[in-house]
Amino acid sequence: MNTEVFQITVSGLKIEVVRKAIKNLHIGVYPPHGHVRIAAPSAMSVDAIRIAAISRLPWIKRQQLRFKGQARQSTREYVSGESHYFLGRRYRLRVVEHASAPRVTIRGNTRIELSVRPGSDRSDRERVFLFWYRSQLKALLPDMIACWAGRLGVPMPKWGVKIMKTKWGSCTVSARRIWLNLELAKKQPQCIEYIVAHEMMHFLERNHTERFTALMDRHLPNWSILRDELNHAPLGHAGWGEDGAGSKPPVH
Repeated sequence: MNTEVFQITVSGLKIEVVRKAIKNLHIGVYPPHGHVRIAAPSAMSVDAIRIAAISRLPWIKRQQLRFKGQARQSTREYVSGESHYFLGRRYRLRVVEHASAPRVTIRGNTRIELSVRPGSDRSDRERVFLFWYRSQLKALLPDMIACWAGRLGVPMPKWGVKIMKTKWGSCTVSARRIWLNLELAKKQPQCIEYIVAHEMMHFLERNHTERFTALMDRHLPNWSILRDELNHAPLGHAGWGEDGAGSKPPVH
């Protein structure tokens, strides 16, 4: 597949353009700084892409303003007293040094306890925490995915969890596989379910067409509310880059 990447400027705004073998043009605005990327069909001319960008300028500006004003967490140091999120709830972290296997434990409704070996550094503590997030998310997902496979009348797909820089999830229809972003472990279960439904809906409609939207409306009527909850949650701090990478991807 031939992919062409270049940049255009529209009204002083720099826009990354990726031309590839797709049917429809898609415009995305990515946190944390509002980087704009257009995915366009290979045959679409630069002038046509520019016109499409101009027509969406008011929407692009609104998205950039929203990212600019959105709350962000500072870098997590994994020390006692920090706030950490799990399944949509905020917890205070308590770090305990103990000569045993590292672990994370929920203590009541307000506290997460991180048990680590003496002398562990920030990287060690983060590794334990991410491993725990992954295990918790992977325990939650099988029933949710199976439920949606039955609801949509599609075979149970292969699935996995990984750190994703610009998406909450992805679907490879040909391989019948979906990937979910590890960051979802911090979000409310209904928001996780929305992403599962969204990705599995691609087994019925590959692209974000009117039919795709109609399917979402039929099977998950409150999907736009859940999308907005994800888009307005506090931004994380994991690995923000100039390409818009980070823990708070946009949701279609």
